[in-house]
Amino acid sequence: MKKRILVTPLNWGLGHATRCIPIINALIAEGFQPIIASDGVALALLQKEFPELETIELPSYKVTYAKKGKYFKLKILKNSPKLLKAIKAEKKAIKNIIEDYKIDGLISDNRLGVRSKKIPSIFITHQLNVLSGNTTWISTKIHQKIIKKFDVCWIPDTDDSEINLSGKLGHVKSFEVDTKYIGPLSRFTKCETTIKNDVMVLISGPEPQRTLLEEKLLDTLKGYNGKVVFVKGKMENKQTIETLNNITVYNFMTSKLLEQTINESKLIISRSGYTTVMDLAKLNKKAFFIPTPGQFEQVYLANRLTELGLVPSCDQDDFTLKQLEQINDFKGLNAFDFNVDFKELFQPFRG
Repeated sequence: MKKRILVTPLNWGLGHATRCIPIINALIAEGFQPIIASDGVALALLQKEFPELETIELPSYKVTYAKKGKYFKLKILKNSPKLLKAIKAEKKAIKNIIEDYKIDGLISDNRLGVRSKKIPSIFITHQLNVLSGNTTWISTKIHQKIIKKFDVCWIPDTDDSEINLSGKLGHVKSFEVDTKYIGPLSRFTKCETTIKNDVMVLISGPEPQRTLLEEKLLDTLKGYNGKVVFVKGKMENKQTIETLNNITVYNFMTSKLLEQTINESKLIISRSGYTTVMDLAKLNKKAFFIPTPGQFEQVYLANRLTELGLVPSCDQDDFTLKQLEQINDFKGLNAFDFNVDFKELFQPFRG
């Protein structure tokens, strides 16, 4: 009988869900039976990707962002009682799911309540350091304390202190938990193809910032002299496509079409979320990053990649078509040669 592994990405934009796709595929290839548990758009996306797999809805963290970046931290703090309540409900749900579905192992991508002392529990994060401005030390301490309750921590990056994608987010001098650097995770494969689009826009993430960026970019790119494909990152029941002059707008794309369209696009404009960084590195893409206002992690990643001469970036309010003129001065992102040994990674589940 196949061992049943519960895979639970956080519903915070689409990144946590999409980077679980290669893990779910690897579990299937290694003879396990993955069961998916999440909520909202993350669950909807994985249900579209894996219609044959069993899925379970978990309590929602109901994360929303502030309209202004300077209130980002305040909004998160204001949401924290609601968040703690959701984690408590999640722990209770997981306990029942383990019994009802005869679960043999847990993989949590940043869902803090998905763990058990009875079965192997693995945590995925690229943030051993959680940046939050002048409270970084306390947010990092809290996060590391939670990670220590898991058996193993997988970090989707290389352990090379010089050549890596996450910088100081995913690299600390010492950590008490068993950590494994599993290499950058991406559901995509690079293929040589004809470039059909001058610009591709990729948006996701919690509201209202997702909509604010969508509106700004649609308005700005109306004046762009070139072909634009625009993906809103709104997981809805049915895919919609509309044309606005030079812009073709999709509400969402499934992995196969998204992979093809990114490969066929000269430049990608997106948030600087870590999963997006991993995907674009895998596909060797030139990009322009607009970090979510006030989200320290995205601001750090965008600034770091700009300083390294790889990807230009700017604040959301400062974006104009003129900003895209910098592209030729930057190298773009490159994939690492890193083969993930899933057979070894899944060893804790084999018992």
